[in-house]
Amino acid sequence: MYLPFSSLEMAFQLLLSLLCLSQLISFQANAQQDPTSGFTAVSLSQSNFELQKPYDKSPNERYSFNNGEHRLWVFATDKPHTPSSNTKPRTEIRIRGYDYSSGVWQFEGQAYVPSGTTGTSIMQIFGGTSRATTIMLRVYTGSLTVYRNPVVLSNMYNRWFKVNVIHDVGASNVKVYIDGVLRYQGSGDGGSHHYFKFGVYAQNDESNYMESRWRGIRVLRRN
Repeated sequence: MYLPFSSLEMAFQLLLSLLCLSQLISFQANAQQDPTSGFTAVSLSQSNFELQKPYDKSPNERYSFNNGEHRLWVFATDKPHTPSSNTKPRTEIRIRGYDYSSGVWQFEGQAYVPSGTTGTSIMQIFGGTSRATTIMLRVYTGSLTVYRNPVVLSNMYNRWFKVNVIHDVGASNVKVYIDGVLRYQGSGDGGSHHYFKFGVYAQNDESNYMESRWRGIRVLRRN
């Protein structure tokens, strides 16, 4: 059907407006946010950071802390963190003093993972009913994932990125922000005892050498 020029122009303008609206919605969905808004940071000192490392190694063989940066590494052939454990090797920091069973809590930190590290958890919330954890952020061949999937950050090797993980116990909800952008939202796994951990903890298909670095660690709770 033939449309007069004015009608064609109106149709074009409508299409253009719809495209602009779609782009705006997409931009807003991916816009940076401040996930710490409405939260208050708790007091942390080095005494709140409990190192878990292969039981036969001294701390400086698997961990260093310089200029505010935690560096943690482990080998696939290392022993577990206790002689009685059947778990895979880890070098992790377990945050003490702020275990929780209710409320809304948040972990924040900047992470760096060197290339070659794979098959490892770099951050977790301990505590669940069907498994030991509420969430794990793992590294697989250059991607940061929630467990094995979904991917929350691609091409993440050899650069710093900001991690915010929010756990709403009552709502059984977990959110993951990467560099201020919400990348994951899912259900929790129940449990009545939770705490935060970061570092490297071997999972499946792990590399021989695993390392992560962290700085700016904060724990926050909703006001």
